[in-house]
This record gives sequence, structure tokens and C-alpha cells, in this order.
Amino acid sequence: MNIKRIIKHLSTGQAAVRSRFPRAVLKKIEHTIAQVEQTHAGQIRFAVEDALELSPLLVGQTARERAIEVFSQLRVWDTEHNNGVLIYLLLADRDVEIVADRGVHAKLGQTVWEAVCQEMEAAFRMGKFEEGVIAGVRGVGAHLAQHYPQVGAKTNELPDQPVIL
Repeated sequence: MNIKRIIKHLSTGQAAVRSRFPRAVLKKIEHTIAQVEQTHAGQIRFAVEDALELSPLLVGQTARERAIEVFSQLRVWDTEHNNGVLIYLLLADRDVEIVADRGVHAKLGQTVWEAVCQEMEAAFRMGKFEEGVIAGVRGVGAHLAQHYPQVGAKTNELPDQPVIL
């Protein structure tokens, strides 16, 4: 049990999310996702969560474990070609996790996503949340364009708007 982490989570709330991601920034992220998805056949979701609740903290749930739960809850796995990708930000930890569906993961692996996460986290350390997320969406999109090129009409299987948990 990490007492410092628990205190940080208990003191981080929705106000922290709203201050870093006001409505205008969320719209820009949504627009970027829609724009980037025109270049490939993949599906991208972005979700931000202020903090974990106390019970997951007490058992030591990691941001990665929570991201996998969110991946399932948002049904990112439910795409025709198994090409959904979730970008998850746990604000209290300033930890970014990218969870890719099995089709994407088989082609790219975790190392690729770690590089995108590190770039986003570096921007967040400088207080550049909008820029960090947009760079992350574009980075994921570039990899998807390489492995899932857009062929024919685009079907948007998942909503583009960011999710605040």
C-alpha cells in the first residue's frame, strides 16, 4: 500500500480534469481523433480519469490494470477488424496507458505504445495536456495508418468524443 499515492488520488477530483481539459480542449481532441481516423481503418478512443476510488487503491491497482478495465467498459475491443486503441490517462498518477485490441497488438506490440506514452507524459510534466493528448492521438494514428490503411468508405465504429470517467 502506497500512502502517498492514496493521498494524491483522494485529493485529485473532477475539477482537476475540467481545468486541464475544458470543453474547448475536449472538442479539439475529438476533432483530431476524427481527422486522424480518416487516414486509417483503425478506431481510437481517449479517456481521462481523475483518480481511482479507495478500494482499487488499497489493493494496489495500477493504471495499466484500470486501462484494461476501461478498454472493456468502452467496448473498444468490439470492432469488426480488432483494430481499436484506447489512450487512457489516469490524471492523479499522470500515467498514460495505451491498450490495443489483439489485431493491432499482434502487429505492433507494447514497445511502440510505450514510446507514444512517454511523449505524452513528457508534455504533461510541462503542463501541456492538450498538446500531449493531440500528439498521442497523432502518434497512434500514424502507426494505425501504416498497418491499417484506409480502403474504401470509412465506417466509424466508435465515438470520437473523449470520455471523462
